[in-house]
Amino acid sequence: MPTRASLIALLTVSLMSANPLFAQSKAKFAVDAQIDAELPDLVKLYKHLHENPELSLQEQQTSARMAAELKAAGFEVTAKFGGHGVVGVLKNGDGPTVLVRADMDGLPIIEKTGLPYASKVRVRNKEGVEVGVMHACGHDVHMSCLIGAAKALAATKDHWQGTLLFVAQPAEEVVAGARAMLDEGLYKKFGKPDFALALHADPLKPVGVISYTDGLALANSDTVDITVKGKGGHGAAPHLSIDPIVLSARIILDLQTIVSREVNPLDPCVVTVGSIHGGTKHNIIPNEVKLQLTVRTTKPEVRKDVLEAIARIAKAAAVGAKAPEPEVVVSETQFTPATVNDSALVKRTTTLLKGVLGDKNVQTRPPMMGAEDFGRFSKDGVPIFLFFLGSISQEKYDASLKPGAPALPGMHTDAYYPEPDKAIRVGVKAMSLSVIDLLPKK
Repeated sequence: MPTRASLIALLTVSLMSANPLFAQSKAKFAVDAQIDAELPDLVKLYKHLHENPELSLQEQQTSARMAAELKAAGFEVTAKFGGHGVVGVLKNGDGPTVLVRADMDGLPIIEKTGLPYASKVRVRNKEGVEVGVMHACGHDVHMSCLIGAAKALAATKDHWQGTLLFVAQPAEEVVAGARAMLDEGLYKKFGKPDFALALHADPLKPVGVISYTDGLALANSDTVDITVKGKGGHGAAPHLSIDPIVLSARIILDLQTIVSREVNPLDPCVVTVGSIHGGTKHNIIPNEVKLQLTVRTTKPEVRKDVLEAIARIAKAAAVGAKAPEPEVVVSETQFTPATVNDSALVKRTTTLLKGVLGDKNVQTRPPMMGAEDFGRFSKDGVPIFLFFLGSISQEKYDASLKPGAPALPGMHTDAYYPEPDKAIRVGVKAMSLSVIDLLPKK
């Protein structure tokens, strides 16, 4: 017959096991042990990915590596889904499904970090121009954290119950990959997830800090091409031509009045002309000039009004100059909707993360006019949460705060690089424990 002391001990263990905080603590220790074991290999993976980036829609080798890593972690893998997309599924009993996404593509930037594992890749883009390729947006960190979380969760199945849907997504930089995977039937083939999570490296916060936005986090993004048409001629006889360069300058200036005079000042909006190309020689007036615009908005009705205003202003300027009507093309394939984090999921996950990392290391951040196609994974009402992972050393961050210090390199710059071992450690821990929290053991 059990003694009174043994019964009390058994009851104590039973009560502690039923306590969510006790369960979280056990999961944390288990995940930490896995990270300790896997971190050297994850850093090697990171350096390989950093040294071998591929442009959007060209992620063939990166995709193959991600498929192999997920398969080695015990996932059932489907490759070449939605282009070079990879889907990994790991089932562990009945329960919710959690999607975790990482993006794979690099940027057409020549790296100047001076790292021993810096990218030296040179390729030709779709226009046939040779460009450098660099992971200047942290996608190498994202992929390393995805694989780290996959391995940690596969090794700690006794702490969670449900299904993992891990997605390595192509073409985020041209906001085409998420749409391609969803259009191919991601949710139909693998099941609609109950939650979707992603992290993004932050170049302006130190390692150990996670920041987030409740609700609207990132903007709608549109790409607009305007072909301004004129009548070519000799530069010394402008009266015999219709100068599309002068006309383009007028359009560019008039476009600025959309934000300053047509949009409610309380509605964030950006209209930027990022490229203007026209002409071949000093004394030749060309027939046409091409403008490339990026447009950022946060509301559907504002987006509609702004895109209509761009076309109206371009056409009106042409009428005023007696020029042919310009071509104004809004790219549907390069549109992505705003990323809106689900408030209930934000509260649940950040409460957990504060308990793991400490209140001061889980910080709010304002919405940004940047864009991310992760917002598309909210399709059919799936709650989503994208959070940001501090990625630079504390020393670099502290130095940047000193008077007169240069600003830290931001995303999409040739000098940005993270502190990989520390950033990956925090990223894997944050993502793994967030997933375990959403897949409680019954």
